[in-house]
Amino acid sequence: MDARSDRNATPLAVDLDGTLLATDLLWEGLFILLKKNPLYLLLIPVWLVGGPARLKQEIASRIDIDPAILPYRESLLSRLRAEWADGRKLVLATGTPRKFAEAIATHLGIFDRVIATDGTDNLTSVKKRSALVALYGDGGFDYAGNSRHDLKVFDAARNAIVVAPDRAAKRWQDRNGGELVPGPERSLKTVFRMLRVHQWAKNGLIAVPMVLSAEYFNPIMLWQTLMAFIAFSAVASAIYIVNDFFDLPLDRRHPTKRDRPFAAGTLSIPFGIGSIIVLLAIGVAVSLTLAPVFGAVLVGYTVITLAYSLALKRMLLVDVLTLAGLYTVRVLAGAAATGVEVSFWLLAFSIFFFLSLALVKRFVELRTSTPAPGERIAGRGYRAEDHDVIAQAGLASAFSSALVLALYMDSTEMRGLYPHPWMIWPLPPIILYLTMRIWILARRGEMHDDPVVFIIRDWRSQVFVLIGAALLVAGAWPN
Repeated sequence: MDARSDRNATPLAVDLDGTLLATDLLWEGLFILLKKNPLYLLLIPVWLVGGPARLKQEIASRIDIDPAILPYRESLLSRLRAEWADGRKLVLATGTPRKFAEAIATHLGIFDRVIATDGTDNLTSVKKRSALVALYGDGGFDYAGNSRHDLKVFDAARNAIVVAPDRAAKRWQDRNGGELVPGPERSLKTVFRMLRVHQWAKNGLIAVPMVLSAEYFNPIMLWQTLMAFIAFSAVASAIYIVNDFFDLPLDRRHPTKRDRPFAAGTLSIPFGIGSIIVLLAIGVAVSLTLAPVFGAVLVGYTVITLAYSLALKRMLLVDVLTLAGLYTVRVLAGAAATGVEVSFWLLAFSIFFFLSLALVKRFVELRTSTPAPGERIAGRGYRAEDHDVIAQAGLASAFSSALVLALYMDSTEMRGLYPHPWMIWPLPPIILYLTMRIWILARRGEMHDDPVVFIIRDWRSQVFVLIGAALLVAGAWPN
């Protein structure tokens, strides 16, 4: 018998989570369930008492997955399709609940048998090995796996295919041989994408109270502002990761968000959970160096952002008002960290200005989505017919922010802070330029970034922001 015939005569059993899929359906299912109803968190300890199999079955009975959008390891999948077409028997052998495994097997159409967690048996490690040996005999099958749970199965297989291995599986492969199919390397760039480092620029709003109070040469305030920036950035990144976990199915249907590290399976969910713990620890540790009121603002920001991720982002208008409020909270955080009093004028300007930018995000989503008449865009509370109202509200908010700023120019607070208030009069037209240009580009279909990030990256916007900053400094310069 030649090598090809010998290979085809031996079935190939393939693990699912981490092997055929670049993700873990238990973790994904857990976040889908919690997004559906966060109160399920109270039942998870009860289910765990009954063992892993019960936990998996309880989750699977309450949610569905879409096999078409899952992140498959394409190189392995292409190989499996070729071997199946060549006559080889393929077995999907997984600890995933049978409901999910059967759905994936049906979608792919290449598996001759499915062995999965069913009832009270968690089909991993020794139990998976026993099931495969009972069917094909010791050494009567090849096996593709990726983790420490697969080591016992590797030992019983004729040939082992070690796919994107964890440390335990890699050590096994180093000692025992077997075919290695490496996974994508975890690069610093990927970690930065997970952290959304470019979004940290939004936390520059923390410096606004210090700048407006003309204390930008005060070393103590500079240090307090820097510490507040670090704490907010760490906590914001942790919440971005949580948001990515809850939005995995939606992100995978999005033309650009599907490339995010967790949606694409480039990074694992356990790695993300570990990162959340580290980031929150950094945020708490840094906040303890500042005034207690800053810690209270940071906690409030965290709670509101989590509420936004879980529910508020799907509510009509509540979502954009929440986003505008979260930008304003950053300004309040800067005031809390430095002890600078925040004026009514600044808060009013901030709410209108950032409401306009939040509405730009929804406007762009409506332009780029194609929901059926009367249906909402995925994960939002908006329908296609809301397009014009969103644009009108956004433009009105932009002009309102400029109006508030213009009224501030003639206030007693302004004259008390700035010896040369006439130097600051160009600020309202600058604000109108920034917001109107964003709206024009959005209506042209040329706005692809978060508008706040766009302002930071766009050289024209940068020029006008620098001009505005120079005018503020000039207006506050002592006589």
